[in-house]
Amino acid sequence: MKFSVQRTAFLQYLNTALSAISGKTTLEILSGLKLNLSEDALTLTGSNSDISIETILSIADEHAALNIEEPGSIVLPARFFSEIVKKLPADQMQVTVNDRLQTTIISGPAEFSINGIDAQAYPHLPEIDSREQIKLPSDLLKQVIDQTVIATSKQETRPMLTGVHLTIAANELKAVATDSHRLSQRKANLESTITGKYDILVPGESLNKLSRMLSDVNEDVELQISENQVLFLLDHTSFYSRLLEGQYPNTDQLIPTSHDTMLEIDAPQLLHSIERASLLSHEGHNNVIKLTLDADNQKAILFGNTPEVGNVEEELQFAKLEGSGIEIFFNPDYMKDALKSFGQSDVKLNFTMPLRPFTIVPAEDDGSFVQLITPVRTA
Repeated sequence: MKFSVQRTAFLQYLNTALSAISGKTTLEILSGLKLNLSEDALTLTGSNSDISIETILSIADEHAALNIEEPGSIVLPARFFSEIVKKLPADQMQVTVNDRLQTTIISGPAEFSINGIDAQAYPHLPEIDSREQIKLPSDLLKQVIDQTVIATSKQETRPMLTGVHLTIAANELKAVATDSHRLSQRKANLESTITGKYDILVPGESLNKLSRMLSDVNEDVELQISENQVLFLLDHTSFYSRLLEGQYPNTDQLIPTSHDTMLEIDAPQLLHSIERASLLSHEGHNNVIKLTLDADNQKAILFGNTPEVGNVEEELQFAKLEGSGIEIFFNPDYMKDALKSFGQSDVKLNFTMPLRPFTIVPAEDDGSFVQLITPVRTA
């Protein structure tokens, strides 16, 4: 096996494959990176058994200047190999693998030699037996992920809640995540009608990694779904993720359909106010902030009290306040995550009772996006 390539371009593909490799793995070979060199392309594969990423560097990529002299395959220790590539002195690099699987990397005056592993021992990628392909604009998919994955649970005691529940039917995609203290739901219309119905649970960790990769994608992403795997095809990269098992809870009944109090406010402004208040709340044991709404006097006051440090009070400026007066306590971190997902826009906070979940929706609410937060009981 022998090839040469432009180092900076190669590093982009390398980093993509590396994002699937974990420091902790039950299979030692999965701490390695698989390189497979054919007559016209170099395929890099990384996996941690839950996530697998395969990215293809073609000789057609002029920036990479890939020159293939002898096809072959090898598995190299991912961490060492990537650190070597990052620190090579010249723009061009050459990789040669001999019959004893010893790999030589040359760039300018530098020459490294590392031991590889036979690629035949590397696990095969999952086979996706999909009935149809589902296409989504990459920017829409990234937005849906970013707006929902924040509400997934970090506790492995309830594995189902660590994932985002995706349902796809007709021309609608629906994504829901909850950790039982908060919930995020986003609906999006598809450009084409899907004949089948899909109900899958994708690990939040997988979607976080996928979202970072989508930042550089400017075309549609294709989804293929099988019984226990989902495949996202983007540009020259295939992103595989295992699916979580189990019946996701029915979350529709958790979202209130009416409210007694409504506050319309600029999301970034409220976010900044909560960030200021949480400077003190994070120093206490409870990490709780109080919001008092007085529609009669048109006042909205944010208050935080941390006996160990002090307190903070801020009167909010808002666009509209309607309904009954209410006093509610909440976790500021949940609120910050929720508000960030709305970007630079106005939102409506809808309340029913002090201890009942409240919702945050866009000011121009069309039912496609809702964040729900459960208040904190203080007594």
